[in-house]
Order: sequence, then C-alpha cells, then structure tokens
Amino acid sequence: MRRLLQMIPILFGVSIIVFVIIHSAPGDPYAYLFGPRIDPTLRARLMEEMGFNDPIPIQYVRWLTTTLKGNLGYSVRTQEPVVDMLARAIPRTLLLTGTAFLLGLALAIPIGVISATRQYSLIDYAATTFAFMGISLPSFFAALLAIYFFAVRLPIFPMNGIITPGGGGFWDVLHHLVLPAVTLGLRDMASYARFTRSAMLEVLRQDYVRTARAKGLAERVVVYKHAFRNGMIPVITLFGFSLPGLFGGAVIIEQVFTFPGMGLLTFEAVNNRDYSVLMATNMFFALLVILGNLIADILYAVADPRIRYA
Repeated sequence: MRRLLQMIPILFGVSIIVFVIIHSAPGDPYAYLFGPRIDPTLRARLMEEMGFNDPIPIQYVRWLTTTLKGNLGYSVRTQEPVVDMLARAIPRTLLLTGTAFLLGLALAIPIGVISATRQYSLIDYAATTFAFMGISLPSFFAALLAIYFFAVRLPIFPMNGIITPGGGGFWDVLHHLVLPAVTLGLRDMASYARFTRSAMLEVLRQDYVRTARAKGLAERVVVYKHAFRNGMIPVITLFGFSLPGLFGGAVIIEQVFTFPGMGLLTFEAVNNRDYSVLMATNMFFALLVILGNLIADILYAVADPRIRYA
C-alpha cells in the first residue's frame, strides 16, 4: 500500500515535466496538421479556442482537472476521444509485448541455465555468441532483416498489420504477430540469457549447492530446486526495467510493421504535435515503469523467502 501511495506524487511530478516539455517544443498542432498553407487568422483563432495560447501553468491545471475526471481530451488530428484511442491501442500492444516477453523468458532462461551448467562447452559458446548478437543488433534493423528474409524472400509471414483484410480470427492474428514479437523480444531474450548464465554461475559455486551435491542429490534437483531460485533474483531486477523497455521498443517495432498499437499511436502523435494523445501515452509509459519496479519488488520476496518489506 505504501508503494502504491508513492506512485501518486511520482506520477504527478512526471506529468508536470512531460507537459512542460511537450508544450515548450517548437510548432503547434495546426501547423503540422494543415501545413504552411493554413490561413494565419484561422490558425490563431483555433489556437485561441483550444486554449493553446494560455500560459503553460494554466493549460496544465486545465489538463489535470479534466484528466482526474476521466476525460483525457480529444485528438487534434481526428477529433476522437483519447480514451477511445487508448482502448483500441493498449490491448494490441499488450498482446505484442506480452508475447515478446513470454517468448523471451521461455527461451532465454533455459538457454542461460544450460549455458551455466555446461560452461565453456560448445553450447555455452553458441549461447554467448547469440546473446551478444541479440544485444548488439538494433531492433529496427532486426525488424528490417526479418521482413526481408521471412516476408519478401520467403513469404512465410505478413510484413504489416494485425489481421488480413477481410480475414481475422486467432490464427490470423498469431500469424501477423510472429515477426514483430520475435524482433521486439530479441534484445530482452539475449539479455535474460546473459543475466541467467552469470547468476547461475555465481550461485552454483555457493556452499549450500556443494552441500546438496555432497548429500547425493541428483544434479537436476541441485540445479533447478536449490540453485535456480536464488539465481533468478538478478533476472527479476532486469524484469523491472525490461517491462517499460518493451513498450518503448514497441514504438519502433510497431512503426516498422505498421502494427496498430500504442507505439504507432505515439509516433503519429509526435509527428502531429497531438498534445492530448502525447500526454496520455507518456503517462501510460510512466505508469508502466512504476508498476514494473513494484512487480519486481514483489517477485523478490517470492523468489527468496528471506526478503521481507517492513
């Protein structure tokens, strides 16, 4: 409860910083929406009607008041309620990032454990090479490579969208999800594998692991029951930062694959100086950072019963 209450002033401070930065940037929504051909008189009248000419503190108080009432404003570009835009985009991005995250964990943790238990073997060298390549390769470049090889040269997967026009259904969505989810989760997959390997190597040298082996326990029991749980603590720390990082990476990946989620929505809002949409998406990402760290703190106690929060 204390951690949840601490979220309030943090989000309040973030909202002030983000609001000031967005509204202090050069340009205005109508200049980007209509271009240089817009009549200056019409532009000035629209700016005045929308309250964009008011001092930034007054604009912020107005935004905060309406937001606390559940009204996130309207998009300057489409005149659509921002709440409705988020309601469509968030589930799609959660599907993409959730798939990327689970896929990364499902592959990275076994790779890291096997690499640690077979140190300096061919498997270890192969896993280390894969991890360094995954960490070094930029997400947008990996996405372009995936499109070139698996959507153009070998047309196995579609290169954009979330469903086939006129189609739909679970398998159609899954088919569209493969390339963006794999490329989005590639970097975290490599990081998790490296962290798991390093943590397991450290834990496997501990006295209680040697004692478990001396008692005659099977190696599988020693590794997965005694060592694995403590080895997950550094990985949990990485999880707290990777959750918002996945959503940040989705901004690029969704743009490359034209995936209609929060990333694409944020990118379009930046290009169009759509203030209401920008504020909503930035606050959503800020909330994810806080929730990611909160979940990581809870998982610490799950992984290690000795950890307690007073």
